[in-house]
Amino acid sequence: MALTNFPNGISSFGLPVYGSSSDAPPLTATVLWVDTVNGVDAGSGNGPNNPFQTLTYALTQIPSTGLGTYATIFVMQGSTVTISSATSLLLNVANVAIIGLGTGTQRPVFAYTTANTAAIPVSAANVTVRNIRHTGGFLSIARAYTVTAAGFTLDGCSFVDNSGVLNFLNIVNCTGAANTADRLTVTNNTWKGLGTTSVNSLVLSANDIDQLNVSGNFVDSANTTDAAWITITAGVLTSAQISFNRTYRKNTATTAGALVSVGGTTSTGIVSNNYCLTLDSSSPLLFVVTTGLAGFENYVSGAIALSGILTPPNV
Repeated sequence: MALTNFPNGISSFGLPVYGSSSDAPPLTATVLWVDTVNGVDAGSGNGPNNPFQTLTYALTQIPSTGLGTYATIFVMQGSTVTISSATSLLLNVANVAIIGLGTGTQRPVFAYTTANTAAIPVSAANVTVRNIRHTGGFLSIARAYTVTAAGFTLDGCSFVDNSGVLNFLNIVNCTGAANTADRLTVTNNTWKGLGTTSVNSLVLSANDIDQLNVSGNFVDSANTTDAAWITITAGVLTSAQISFNRTYRKNTATTAGALVSVGGTTSTGIVSNNYCLTLDSSSPLLFVVTTGLAGFENYVSGAIALSGILTPPNV
């Protein structure tokens, strides 16, 4: 991108600089733009006035060597990317941040359709997806993201089921071997779950994860048979941070934990400042204390009308 000259100077009441805020990734050698409405998969794609049309094409334009391999792709507001299969969008380029522009309903949409196997595979390290709306448009979509690489970040996104039968079951499913999804970060997301018949989790893995960070998320789920919000079926968590989440889920049994269920007993990390509603009126449980995780200032309720109680209790 060429430098811009202002021979007569410039006046501005504010100059927005992408990558300058504390929660934004720094801009890197490659900066690309995508607009699925007005873009064309040709040219440079180096600005909002000449964007590419597809995210898939933009990913192919990232250099394979040099500083340009560190890339930021801005997706313009009003754009829609259809996810109709497990190959519609492949996040197989490392060190890429995909940033949606716009606010509210103007944010870009990843629309899941056609099959319950529709998903976005993440097979390259250090991929970030931020400020994208995700809509569930098929029955019991097994997962939104299939993660088999380290350093994936999902931040500031929303997930919405289109109806009680057009819905997500899980958001992030880590399917690789132990520690392939280390440093997984799921922060500041919302999930409006309308599905009522199948168990679901925000994060699902069968193996160990180191440095998992699940913080600042909110979920409102109509399902009465939800699994734990974070389910590690056979592995352990090490150096985990699970904090400041808010869950409104109508699961009636929480024997394995409403928030965290871990298969092993040697986990390490902090579970703190979480508020969780369940409909387990007998013994609502946030997580099993024998997992090795340490809890601080967590509250769980077993009925909508009751205030949450501190758990695990200090005795």
